[in-house]
Amino acid sequence: MEKAKVYFTDFRTVAYGDGLPTKLKKLIKKAGLGQIDMNGKFAAIKMHFGELGNISYLRPNYAKAVADVVKELGGKPFLTDCNTMYPGSRKNALEHLECAWENGFTPLTVGCPVLIGDGLKGTDDIEVPVVGGEYVKEAKIGRAIMDADVFISLTHFKGHEMTGFGGTIKNIGMGCGSRAGKKEQHSSGKPYIKPDLCTGCLRCRKECANDALVFDAAAKKMSVDHDNCVGCGRCLGACNFDAIAFEIDTAVELLNRRMAEYTKAVVDGRPAFHISLVVDVSPNCDCHGENDAPILPNLGMFASFDPLALDQACADACLKAEPLPGSQLSDNMVKRDFVDHHDHFVNSTPESEWRTCLEHAEKIGLGSREYELIRVK
Repeated sequence: MEKAKVYFTDFRTVAYGDGLPTKLKKLIKKAGLGQIDMNGKFAAIKMHFGELGNISYLRPNYAKAVADVVKELGGKPFLTDCNTMYPGSRKNALEHLECAWENGFTPLTVGCPVLIGDGLKGTDDIEVPVVGGEYVKEAKIGRAIMDADVFISLTHFKGHEMTGFGGTIKNIGMGCGSRAGKKEQHSSGKPYIKPDLCTGCLRCRKECANDALVFDAAAKKMSVDHDNCVGCGRCLGACNFDAIAFEIDTAVELLNRRMAEYTKAVVDGRPAFHISLVVDVSPNCDCHGENDAPILPNLGMFASFDPLALDQACADACLKAEPLPGSQLSDNMVKRDFVDHHDHFVNSTPESEWRTCLEHAEKIGLGSREYELIRVK
């Protein structure tokens, strides 16, 4: 089997020469983005807009570089992400867009529209079959993302407190899931109501098709009948008061495999291209309302048609790098009880695990972990 091709360029520039956005354009053109027929096609560019308070997410300049190339090729690009499962500044489309704007992602700055993939409340999704799926038969994906003719992922490669690192597969699999889809990946359980936050508005009950939400008229509070509840997560998007929650109880290995299967649902059956930037490698996800110091140096920009090979190449580059002083990783490595896992991501967050994700992705045919790294100057 032929190795996947992964294209790479570093972050070096010369005085009065091209800037990094231009260098990114050169990379993705060399990697073959122009091979995709973009003429008149809608192209979804999936990225993370960053939680408010976090400043390690990718700068809008990189998004504009990708959108500009898509437009040069005749495509109609839009930036997109889906709403979050947890309370925060991105749990519905209104707050999500305001967060994106505040973090610099506007049509003016990125050169294309910004759309929230699963709609106003995170309930505008479509069930997509997972070919070869072992854990997910139909993934719940944001409708706007599946409506696109071409799919492009633009990923900030960084550490993650559960999955070891947040790379292309996580950006696609978790990021493209609707609120119910994220719930399916994170939890196998059923919701519960926080009485102190429930206002008794009854909005959630309109979303329940199983008579699982029971309203106490005297107390003016909702509760969940777990005998009727199927754990679909639709009620989650209906609550504007963060009163409905799920326990994040899925084992990391199961989470990893579900993410891989969700990714396969998104990319199967249409042209797809993937970009990953190993920069500002914070130890935790950009979903945090803060970012800690980078654990590794800025290593470069990578691009490939193969999302699995791309993650493997980025991970390999990170594992070869020297930890940065004054980071969570370097602090851990000098502790008395430090156990060296010979893995920067696990050494940074020992309870995390990432290899099962890539192993399962290869098993279900998402791509190959064998790759040829091609340097672009």
